Amino acid sequence: MNDTQKKASTMKTNKHTAIYPAEVADRLAIRELVEAYAYCADRREAADQMALFTSDAHFVVYMDAKNPKPSQELHSREALAPVFADLNKYQSTMHFVGQSTISSLTKDRATGQAYCFAHHLSVDGDKRKLMIAALRYYDTFAKVDDAWLFAERKLYVDWLEERSL
Repeated sequence: MNDTQKKASTMKTNKHTAIYPAEVADRLAIRELVEAYAYCADRREAADQMALFTSDAHFVVYMDAKNPKPSQELHSREALAPVFADLNKYQSTMHFVGQSTISSLTKDRATGQAYCFAHHLSVDGDKRKLMIAALRYYDTFAKVDDAWLFAERKLYVDWLEERSL
């Protein structure tokens, strides 16, 4: 067996023999939560974006995914306001959410990961610059009053690229 085959054989596969409607609904709601985060960011709807988090949310940013020390750590929904407001420095942003995986799911807690390419357009006079960030999110979700919210969101920046347009 070669290295690729060994890696593939050790990767977790998710084979559902039966899935109940409540689990389907929870999985869909969590995916929609992840997508709502990107939508709110791109529309500069900071208040709506903050509402996607529990009041005691933990938000951690690793600008260098290889460094175990976070570059920013916040401990409440209200503390997120300046982070989301910082997007206003860009003319436009567009977040493309890729695969998202739910690793564990109970009736009121879940964990998962999501991948995203974030595009940030800056304009200075007639100069335009595009910054692209490859992001990974490691999330803990909590079901509060029948709605799924982010309890913890760890954002890892794998790489950044800047281009003049």
